[in-house]
Amino acid sequence: MALVPLNELPRIGALLGLDPGGRRIGLAACDPDRILCAPVRTLTRGKFAQDAAEIFAEYDQRGCAGMVIGLPLNMDGTEGPRAQSARAFARNLLKLRDTPIALHDERLSSAEAHEKLREGGVRAARRKAAVDQLAAALILEDALRHLAAESAGS
Repeated sequence: MALVPLNELPRIGALLGLDPGGRRIGLAACDPDRILCAPVRTLTRGKFAQDAAEIFAEYDQRGCAGMVIGLPLNMDGTEGPRAQSARAFARNLLKLRDTPIALHDERLSSAEAHEKLREGGVRAARRKAAVDQLAAALILEDALRHLAAESAGS
């Protein structure tokens, strides 16, 4: 299976959101009805095979129907090296398992996550551990909003 547009993800079922960074991968998930979205955990990147095994274990445990991976576009909407890395990460996951994966614009999700944690009084040391999974949740929430808006319009 190839990467799919967001609107071609299965219409029902939980989704796993990923924010793949250079050192860590944030994971978030929504419930099968796609009402609630929550941060799950942050993986410290290691060998791809181990990272993928942990991602698919979370995916299976939650009975997910697909994944949304953050695509870090430049502010002008173009793709740079970080976006190419996110695409490569998604393609590598697809080599291991045929599952629906959509990429979703994640511009400013990490900055928003830092701000929300700061506003919530989370100390800097704890923010570092939580920011990636919160960013993944924000990416997934935004993707769900786009899907809901598209469903309402059709």
